[in-house]
Amino acid sequence: MPGLLLSYYGDDFTGSTDVMEALASHGVRTALFLQPPSAEQRARLGACDAIGLAGTSRSRNPAWMDAELTPALAWLKELDATICHYKVCSTFDSSPAIGNIGRAIEIGRQIFGQRQVPLVVGAPQLRRYTSFGNLFAAYQGQVYRIDRHPVMSRHPVTPMDEADLRLHLGRQTTSRIGLVDLAALASADVDGTVDAIVAKGEDILLFDVADAATQAITGRQLWRLQPRLGRFVTGSSGIEYALLRAWQEAGLIGGKASFPAPGVAERIAVVSGSCSPTTERQIRHATAHGFDGIALDPRQLIHRSEPAVAEAVAAGLDKLSQGRSVILHTALGPDTDIGAEFEGEADRNRIGLALGRIQKALVERAGLTRAVIAGGDTSSHALRELGIFALTTRLPLPSCPGSPLCTAHADAPAFDGLEIALKGGQVGGDDYFSMIREGRA
Repeated sequence: MPGLLLSYYGDDFTGSTDVMEALASHGVRTALFLQPPSAEQRARLGACDAIGLAGTSRSRNPAWMDAELTPALAWLKELDATICHYKVCSTFDSSPAIGNIGRAIEIGRQIFGQRQVPLVVGAPQLRRYTSFGNLFAAYQGQVYRIDRHPVMSRHPVTPMDEADLRLHLGRQTTSRIGLVDLAALASADVDGTVDAIVAKGEDILLFDVADAATQAITGRQLWRLQPRLGRFVTGSSGIEYALLRAWQEAGLIGGKASFPAPGVAERIAVVSGSCSPTTERQIRHATAHGFDGIALDPRQLIHRSEPAVAEAVAAGLDKLSQGRSVILHTALGPDTDIGAEFEGEADRNRIGLALGRIQKALVERAGLTRAVIAGGDTSSHALRELGIFALTTRLPLPSCPGSPLCTAHADAPAFDGLEIALKGGQVGGDDYFSMIREGRA
């Protein structure tokens, strides 16, 4: 597609909407597809400046990546965008066995025939910062080194036990990893300094981003180096936030876009597979402010899936019929996480798929116009059950960037036009679910 600024693959669905929100908020017309679309599906969404593909690689093993990520990135390459981004979570949680970022970079390098790949993880908008290669993230108003973060150091699948991203990533790849650190970005001749680092020939080039100034410098460097290094880049939505500034300076895009408020939804349904304490606070806040909570046993969703789904749907419909909003959740904070009982990623994926079937039935049978899926991995598997082929941004949420309200595009009338939010475990204030129900930013 001539003129396409950017294409991207999101390693989970919440991360994919994070990128879409960043771009759309700045007037970059963005469509996020759940799988490579037909010509008719692309035409339905109109002209785009950026195209994304929502994936599930964050919860997958390297063998899955070889089989599934390879054709996905090959399809994105065919779009011929100026930049192609493999998007990872800004907390960088990954391991050699699950969500291997190093393997994803190797696949991308091969497909794009690229020797060196820029990597950006810091995103101050999300309160994620990198300094001399080390990652820091905020939680409850305080910034922690990622290996001391109260949540991410205890992630149930991929706990972060190393803050130096070069060491962490080095466990996942034999590729050499270089660093453009804060001192390099602050040098009087930043172009010359960065060129000297590039000339060392490391396979992956990690750029520090600690604030708005270093983000702007990094964006200029990514754009300046693109003709030399190639189109493929890796990182969080910090890639987009950095590039947006460079695109504005180059006159390629204008200022921020405006979005009309969608108004209050009478009832919404939330399904949550998140074990995060952030989501726990949000559920507790919601149930204290007009939502009804329904606890689900994840073991039942795994081992007796169909009857358990039917029971959950019946309970949810009963509450919705009373004019109540409802939250169906498989956990209420990390203390209720029973992931140690599960047999690897397959069981966790089954939970997400079951929650998707529950949400599908609630939307369809209760005639809902707005819904939420909470949990990064949960969203990646649950949303596919709704028959949605693409998302666009309905309402960015600048107070908690990363999980906007989206508009669904589907062939089935019940889901075409559905307003839906995909919320990552660590994203949002305590009133997130109430905010979505009320349609406010």
